[in-house]
Amino acid sequence: MSEPLPVSHPQAPAAPVNDNARLRALGDVRAAINYLEPTGERPRAFQYDPPPGVPARTGTYSPVPVLVRNGRALEGRLSLDREGFLLARAPSAFADFGDDAAVKAAYYPEMAAIVKRATGAARVVVFDHTVRRAPGARERKNGVREPVKRAHNDYTVKSGPQRLRDLLGGEAEALLKKRFAIVNVWRPIGGPVEESPLAFCDAQSIAPADLVPSDLVYRDRLGETYALAPNPAHRWYYFPRMAPDEVALIKCYDSAEDGRARFAAHGAFDDPASPPNPRPRESIEARTFAFFD
Repeated sequence: MSEPLPVSHPQAPAAPVNDNARLRALGDVRAAINYLEPTGERPRAFQYDPPPGVPARTGTYSPVPVLVRNGRALEGRLSLDREGFLLARAPSAFADFGDDAAVKAAYYPEMAAIVKRATGAARVVVFDHTVRRAPGARERKNGVREPVKRAHNDYTVKSGPQRLRDLLGGEAEALLKKRFAIVNVWRPIGGPVEESPLAFCDAQSIAPADLVPSDLVYRDRLGETYALAPNPAHRWYYFPRMAPDEVALIKCYDSAEDGRARFAAHGAFDDPASPPNPRPRESIEARTFAFFD
């Protein structure tokens, strides 16, 4: 039987999810996080091949050296409502990540249960997922994408509610009258992460001005994310050598404006502690709506 998932309330610290002293001893690293340069230009990224002469992406991102702390040292103390992310042990027997239909039928229910238990939500709906692999990513075979090596947050004060309206139609307006959150569940697949791990920025260290609205241009809709501008106050963390029986939960939106974490920026980075000839990173992220009574 797997360990119970931690609950993300500051007043009730979560139970440790990993007692591996070797992983904790890996320590902190000095690394570069790619931040948006604050030029005043609104960034834009096409999610398909744009018309001739139109750049696929605007906005300039530059590496900024930062301290990325080993989050395993905080096992049991991280909270979705405070830092905006946490690590949980969550073994899964599912392995067919190349089959979208199988992912939706078998893997989505597991992810809904994880988020429900971790947040205390009354209802959780998994609405999307992305598989990321270096092999095949450039061709986007079966929707596979590369790791995103830019500091960002998936939703904004505008696009969080809009995504709910887009996907849940007639239910949306009633659901918007109560608190809801968008929580991503990120899992390594195929083996432990040896390159391009995910870094998480403590939501408490992000100032509102650091979050820069950015357009995602689809063929049939316009989405919006936040790019992250540099700020020396930012506190970054990662979980070295995350394994397939572990997941990271990331709060990408919260409708509550009561002081709890609303946006936990994140992004992949080049880990100086990676082993020689590291195994290419493979991962899946499931996106969920969490609804509260």
